[in-house]
Amino acid sequence: MFRIFIDGREGTTGLEIQQRLTGRPELELLEIDGEKRKDPEERQRLMAQADLVFLCLPDAAAREAEALFPAEGTKVIDASTAHRTAEGWAYGFPELSPEHRQAVARSRFVANPGCHASGFISSVYPLRKLGVLPADAPPPCYSLTGYSGGGKKMIAAYEDPERDPRMGSCRIYGLDQTHKHLAEMTKICGLTEPPLFSPVVGDYYRGMATTVLLENRRLGGVTARRVRELLAEWYEGQTFVQVAPFGGDEPVVYADTLADTNRLRLIVCGNESRTTVTALFDNLGKGASGAAVQNMNIMLGLDETAGLV
Repeated sequence: MFRIFIDGREGTTGLEIQQRLTGRPELELLEIDGEKRKDPEERQRLMAQADLVFLCLPDAAAREAEALFPAEGTKVIDASTAHRTAEGWAYGFPELSPEHRQAVARSRFVANPGCHASGFISSVYPLRKLGVLPADAPPPCYSLTGYSGGGKKMIAAYEDPERDPRMGSCRIYGLDQTHKHLAEMTKICGLTEPPLFSPVVGDYYRGMATTVLLENRRLGGVTARRVRELLAEWYEGQTFVQVAPFGGDEPVVYADTLADTNRLRLIVCGNESRTTVTALFDNLGKGASGAAVQNMNIMLGLDETAGLV
């Protein structure tokens, strides 16, 4: 029996993690009194009792929580942006390489990837490691997400019967090119500069489609079909990351196709001169809570797929 404490379970990510863990006989969820959920002493007491803690907090609060960690023993998964590029924290995307999987399994501290970043990195990291994509040629990227990615405040705004009618269309944000996921996109992929990145919110609850745009001349003339072959070889045998047949499963891509799953599917399209790679997944699944539970399973030596579909 492993004891689990979710610090910040009232948020969207925390609630989703709790839902995935509830009813699993090998886990005991440690509960905190609602009136003490911000009490440092009570949080520290529960962290000391836990085998693993999920931090589902704003970035600043996640950094402050480090002072509450026990000196040894308790493992931590941070779902915020705070530690994704920090020293001493493993990056929690086990499918990227055997080294990433080993780091998740052996580390005490694991940073859960960002949702948009997961889509970008799943496409770009293999191409960088294979030497196909130069470090100084970060591909532009746009990423469509359901509104649940914005947390409770955004969910309430979209579901308000008296909302702004314009919210029925897609909204492009991050216009100043300083989105908080850019740092991990750049570091994890070994790029010399951040990509041009445009995140987009759509009027649907959950699901993501993150697309990178590649000029094949920058890839040494590698064709779109060859890009698909390379990605398929890279992720061969993975449970949650798969590559679709060339051109995708149908002529269009629907961003909510993998909602309510922990799967990520790469769809490669294009021709001899240009290529697009779209990562299709759930912003609350492989983009957040599902990935966190997968990392927990690996860190505790449990079945990696337990509690996930």
